[in-house]
Amino acid sequence: MKIHEYQAKELFRNAGVAVPKGIAAFSVKEAVDAASALHQEGIESYVVKAQIHAGGRGKGGGVKLAKTRADVETLAKQILGMTLITHQTGPEGKLVKRLYIEEANPPKKEMYLSLILDRDRSCISLLASAEGGMEIEELAVNEPEKILTLPIDPTTGWQAFHSRKLAGFLGLSLDPKSPGKLFGQIHNFMEKLYAFFIAKDCSILEINPLAIVGEGESQRLVALDGKINFDDNALKRHPDVAQLQDPDEEDAAELEAAKFDLNFISLYGNIGCMVNGAGLAMATMDIIKHYGGDPANFLDVGGGATADKVREAFKIITKDKKVKAIFVNIFGGIMKCDTIAEGVIAATKEVGLKVPLIVRLEGTNVDKGREMLEKSGLQIISAKSMADGAQKAVQAMKEGL
Repeated sequence: MKIHEYQAKELFRNAGVAVPKGIAAFSVKEAVDAASALHQEGIESYVVKAQIHAGGRGKGGGVKLAKTRADVETLAKQILGMTLITHQTGPEGKLVKRLYIEEANPPKKEMYLSLILDRDRSCISLLASAEGGMEIEELAVNEPEKILTLPIDPTTGWQAFHSRKLAGFLGLSLDPKSPGKLFGQIHNFMEKLYAFFIAKDCSILEINPLAIVGEGESQRLVALDGKINFDDNALKRHPDVAQLQDPDEEDAAELEAAKFDLNFISLYGNIGCMVNGAGLAMATMDIIKHYGGDPANFLDVGGGATADKVREAFKIITKDKKVKAIFVNIFGGIMKCDTIAEGVIAATKEVGLKVPLIVRLEGTNVDKGREMLEKSGLQIISAKSMADGAQKAVQAMKEGL
């Protein structure tokens, strides 16, 4: 689950991680009121930030500097309600419904920092670069040596030697008497950030940029941005986090699928897939691509799905107007083929079959499942194997275009 920048910063603030002052706004009036409230705290200039679940907001025109409160109003009118297109939104973009009005902090130095679940190393790893900002993706591709990867032993957690290595890589002074005492700040900052990552079951935490602001002894490290992804499976432990979900930023089909405990991810293709088992679902998408098609979704109905669950999964697929063919690929182990057949028949009769349906069944009760499909009276294309099914799905899709 993703959250907005302003929500991430509120969580950071509560965890003792340094962030600038800011206030969320849902209208132009609220944006102006937020600027006035910040002005009362001595803040004279502001940043107006679009709040969407995508990176590249600055490049897309969704982050603007406002030198006065009048500028905040002008920029809020421009950004609120705009369709913001970035490299992460796709060409359709995202509608901006929320703003974050934040104190302007001209950075003396911008850096990049993130914590990730490192599955290769079976730990949390730190990624850092002395060059933060909007070009971090290009840096990772063209100059990977400028990015530090620092695995963190889960039995010991964040330690002082991690801070020394990080500070040295970022070019921060290790001298405790240096202006701003930045080494002490980075150690405190990272200790709290790592503890937060563990406590809240995060999967990705990114700060871009981590910045040095202020002068001399007033120098300080602050997170000028914040992006957090949480492990969906752990949300039951964190009701405070779960309530931060913004349905407007989520895929409607994925939200519907979650109600029925279906593992569903929308994609950009036109062949709908319904499969049992994540591995088989991945293989199904691969073989569709191999034969020249594009999957419209990843959908794992699970090993112990009921006919009702299968029916709901089928209904979700058929709601996608991009779908020109549907490939049901089932290997029955715990999941029985007749259960799949029952769900597919019920869903097809309920919503109507408007595109070609290709079904491959193997495993437990396969003969019974095939017999049910044959006697259903539905126009179902039977497949003998996964490869056969994929080829037939691609062919049916092409004929339907």
